[in-house]
Amino acid sequence: MPDYKAPVRDIQFVVNEVLESEKVYQSLPGYEEATEDLMNAIIDEGARFAENVLAPLNRIGDEEGCQWNAECVTTPAGYKEAYRQYVDNGWPALSADPQHGGQGMPMLMGIIVSELAGTADWAWVMYPGLSHGAVDTVAAHGDVEQKAKYLTKLVSGEWTGTMCLTESQCGSDLGLLRTKAEPQADGSYAITGTKIFISAGEHDMAENIVHIVLARLPDAPAGTKGISLFIVPRCNVNDDGSVGERNAVNCASIEKKMGIHGNATCVLNFDGARGFLIGEPNRGLNAMFTFMNTARIGTAVQGLAHAELSFQGALTYAKDRLAMRSLTGPKNPDGPADPIIVHPDVRRMLLTQKAFAEGSRAFLYFLAQQGDIVAKGSEEDAKVADDLMALLTPIGKAFVTEVGFESANLGVQVYGGHGFIREWGMEQIVRDARIAMLYEGTTGIQALDLVGRKVLGTGGKLLMGFTATIDAFCAEHDAAEYAEFVKPLQTHTQEWLELSMKLGEQAMANPDNAGAGAVDYLMYSGYVTLAYFWARMAVLAQQKIAAAEGDVSFYEAKVMTARFYYERLLPRTESLKVTMLAGADNLMDMREELFQL
Repeated sequence: MPDYKAPVRDIQFVVNEVLESEKVYQSLPGYEEATEDLMNAIIDEGARFAENVLAPLNRIGDEEGCQWNAECVTTPAGYKEAYRQYVDNGWPALSADPQHGGQGMPMLMGIIVSELAGTADWAWVMYPGLSHGAVDTVAAHGDVEQKAKYLTKLVSGEWTGTMCLTESQCGSDLGLLRTKAEPQADGSYAITGTKIFISAGEHDMAENIVHIVLARLPDAPAGTKGISLFIVPRCNVNDDGSVGERNAVNCASIEKKMGIHGNATCVLNFDGARGFLIGEPNRGLNAMFTFMNTARIGTAVQGLAHAELSFQGALTYAKDRLAMRSLTGPKNPDGPADPIIVHPDVRRMLLTQKAFAEGSRAFLYFLAQQGDIVAKGSEEDAKVADDLMALLTPIGKAFVTEVGFESANLGVQVYGGHGFIREWGMEQIVRDARIAMLYEGTTGIQALDLVGRKVLGTGGKLLMGFTATIDAFCAEHDAAEYAEFVKPLQTHTQEWLELSMKLGEQAMANPDNAGAGAVDYLMYSGYVTLAYFWARMAVLAQQKIAAAEGDVSFYEAKVMTARFYYERLLPRTESLKVTMLAGADNLMDMREELFQL
């Protein structure tokens, strides 16, 4: 497994220079303590914890995995101790509301810590990571008693949380859900059913696990309009907040998976388990979206984490591995061959990884900052930020995980045959990264959400809000020295609007056309979105170089990586233009009986 070195300089560049976070947070009531000095200190401490405590566990977690027995699930060696240290250091409470024991820092800081910890060991970070969504859901939809009983322990990390949606007959189509909730005389509900693929659903790291469960009331209408949301703790909670007897929730098995072996992915049986309704009856899916949106941003961070870790491993290897000579003459004349980093194709792979990792970091940190504006900004600013999040969350989740997986594969390719064997740890990154494109809604589901609800469903309003932001940036930097980035960005932004209209026209003629072009449309949207953030970083870097401020070599690398992105990755949009408008006939005309083995 590659040695993880937290990219502190790049994180601070995005937070302090690109996003001007101190300036933003000084204008948001409740976030005034988020000064540059404090944020830098948090980043430094998070980096040390990730490098020194979590990174050594990554390979152990993959090799050992979790162990199931009828009583409990045992996590890999070192996991429980690392979690205790994480809790003792106050990391779970970093971005939580002080009213419930949180430290009240912006969501952005929580996302940064998730990136640092997740790049070090993604399987481990899923245990505390899912608790954030449970906290948000209870805080937003729970009653006074539920908040008092569950939030403080969830915020502190004493307890962890899960989301329990999926059943064997229903994944993304939750309208097929069968789990039942029977009202009881004391106001609770008896929850009966089986949930599968429940990450961190059972483990030995925390005293209690609070499951957020979707189920149907006896008189519920069919489909998604008949789903309610419930709190179902692993152990019942006494009136004084202490943990009581075990609830009727049992882990029937843990999945044998392709990757993230250190995280227990559980089959959970609810056998009349005691649960409590959150929010209104039959409105559970609406409440669950509080959890889902948090989880989707968190999953996007997984794509960033695996791109970063694979890049780090590939870069180290490319500098050390000797093979062949440079096409322009020996670069290591005293050695038997040149390091492979001199070869153009290896540079192509490394720069692809670097461009995706650093571009995704700027994108996702921006998205997290918008969440902070939604939480604390003025009504007008919060509405703008909320619209941006609505549009960009499906793009972030799907695009960043897709290119993160591509980057993980490129890491194996840089190693050649050595990348395919377990000794180096590069193949683990690929296995761990693969799930990110599946859970919290597959790429196809995110694409349908983007096209159907966010773009066509709003008449293009959300998209035009974001393109107006891009247009304003381009107008502000309409100078010759920035033209190589600003001009193509202007062209692609206009084209994005035009393609959206064309796809909308095709969808009106045949709804299948929208589905046929949705993923290609989303990927196109992702490349243009990343182009915007690369333009912002490149322009800022050019300004720093011109002013002779800071580490010139750092800024030069930014400009060169931006140039690579614009000249070698952004042109992928050309083929996506063609395929997104190719229509559904070439997919749907083939009769089902012609699909045969």
